[in-house]
Amino acid sequence: MMIVDGLQCGRYGRQILTDMRDAGVTAATITASFWEDTLETMDVVARWNDLTRENADVSMLVLSGEDLRTAYATGRVGIVLGTQNSSLFNDRLGFVEHFWNMGVRVVQLTYNNQNAIGSSCYEPVDSGLSRFGGEIVAEMNRVGMLVDLSHVGDGTGLDAIRHSTRPVAINHANARDIYDHPRNKGAKVLDALVDGGGVLGVCSYNNIAGPYAGSAQISRHVDLLGVEHVAFGSDMSPGAPDDDLEWMRKGRWTRTTQPGADLADAPPPPPEWMDDFVKIREVADLLVDSGRLSAEDTALVFGGNWERLYDEGFVPAGGAA
Repeated sequence: MMIVDGLQCGRYGRQILTDMRDAGVTAATITASFWEDTLETMDVVARWNDLTRENADVSMLVLSGEDLRTAYATGRVGIVLGTQNSSLFNDRLGFVEHFWNMGVRVVQLTYNNQNAIGSSCYEPVDSGLSRFGGEIVAEMNRVGMLVDLSHVGDGTGLDAIRHSTRPVAINHANARDIYDHPRNKGAKVLDALVDGGGVLGVCSYNNIAGPYAGSAQISRHVDLLGVEHVAFGSDMSPGAPDDDLEWMRKGRWTRTTQPGADLADAPPPPPEWMDDFVKIREVADLLVDSGRLSAEDTALVFGGNWERLYDEGFVPAGGAA
């Protein structure tokens, strides 16, 4: 069974890549940038080119659904280059195609702040998708870059889904009906996601999973959305230094304390079921062994639904590159 993780945000080297492969992780979308600009993101992409080339026995870049299947067939971990913000485009429409040509396949429209495209989930007022945001979504559709709405505000996210001519992803979030948190998604957004053929990567991050983390969390989302629209996105940070969290939450835009998703006085502890790569497959096995999901449905959640989205979304509109 393929195991695809919709989102990670760590610092990687050969040992972590080997650990992922040995744990049976077929592929993961990594975070090349949060607040980084065009040149900084290009530097990260260049480092990934070097890292996967120098460790080609255990890893490879995934630029298409076929590459995902190659990673699985050859026992290597596939790396999908993604970002958690659109800052890499530097408000230039033409940079979407540039970064697709560099291998970036997934871009989140906004991170934790308002930007020129639209609103984040933490803004007090959601402005909706801007005119420029509509142009960016259309251009991402054209070149074959997957639109991610994980940190996007509900109004902006709903506009983006309606504007997109292709299925979109929410690669690491949960349903607000299951756990009430501003980073999770409301029913209108998820209904539109399903109607458009998109996928939600159920997220194990403790601040937005609450007490529901585990196999029950996944099966409840399947009941809510249907198995064709549920996948997995851990939001794990393997190898990340301690100051990464401050960078994620504050970037260069503030000197004040920013809690990020840690909004509760006493947030639930990190789930023990997701403290190691090997736990991903253990949860998949538990879903089957407990009777919560069939083997076929579990295979869709942990790999097949991402595979479909990559097949549909990573190629230019109208055909293969």
